Amino acid sequence: MTLIPTDLSATRISDAVGDPNREIVASSVVIDLSVGIVVCIPCFRRPQHLRLTLESLVNQRTPRSFAVVMVENDAAQRESAPVAAEFLAASRLQGVCLVEKRQGNCQAINAAFETAQALFPAATRFLMIDDDEIASPDWLELMVRTAEATGADVVGGPVLPHFDDDSKPWLSRHPAFCPAYDYSGAVPLIYGCGNCLITRSAFERLDRPAFDLRFNFLGGGDCDFFVRCRDAGMTFHWTAEAVITETVPQSRTSLGWIAKRGLRIGAINYRVQYKAAHSASARARVFARMLGRLPLSLVRSAGLLPSSKVVVAMHPLMVALGSMLAAFGIEPKPYEASKIVS
Repeated sequence: MTLIPTDLSATRISDAVGDPNREIVASSVVIDLSVGIVVCIPCFRRPQHLRLTLESLVNQRTPRSFAVVMVENDAAQRESAPVAAEFLAASRLQGVCLVEKRQGNCQAINAAFETAQALFPAATRFLMIDDDEIASPDWLELMVRTAEATGADVVGGPVLPHFDDDSKPWLSRHPAFCPAYDYSGAVPLIYGCGNCLITRSAFERLDRPAFDLRFNFLGGGDCDFFVRCRDAGMTFHWTAEAVITETVPQSRTSLGWIAKRGLRIGAINYRVQYKAAHSASARARVFARMLGRLPLSLVRSAGLLPSSKVVVAMHPLMVALGSMLAAFGIEPKPYEASKIVS
């Protein structure tokens, strides 16, 4: 174990950040440079929930030492930084909190993973949890154990919704909230980084930045990253028992918000597939395929209506419509600060 007092390691921390747009604002009393595991937490205007997220990390049932890297992405208000500083100063968690001055989803995630890799040279496994999520007590142990046992480059787990509005429990089965898989085992791909483990070797095999800034305000940089991992021959494993719970405010259960979520999913699908098409003919096929899905989605949505609520039945149509709009250059930007409802 290599422990360094952080007041003696300011130069090392500054070198690890290595970017004038990133500023360390808090660190633990000591940092163990030999840790092999780092948990990354992008933060944006949810200080009260961040406290719950960090408490869930403090309460992890594991003998493994790990560090945290928190990234405050609201450079003006910095509401998350005092909560992060409180946990670090009390040595309840070890690691750092930095401010990423450039706003956007991909900017924050890149800052977290890049800082984690630079500051903790012995770390080989990097996990991520969002600041509106709560990790189950065995989450970290299960994720790391799976990576060790399978040799997978990427491990994913379920993010289960916890709705503030408990009058709509059926929403947990909506595709916008339902996990991609309901079993543990090898899977072809995972789609989101809200509950994931990525190995250092996976990052090293791909170009930087890992999360393409073209997805910065749309979202989907994680889906694009994992598609590139798959195309590079990397392997994926799903651990259904490594549960994270996402707190879903009432504002995200309205018909309008869910419809917009479907449009965004469609736009992401189009952008990821269009980017992966490396020739003019391949891009033309992607364009035609996305347009062709719209009439098919009408049939599918109509077929769901007799057995599903309208908000569920309309999802295929919204996704197809979002893809079509993106094909014509029209797409949402939900990760712009002015569009985020805390």
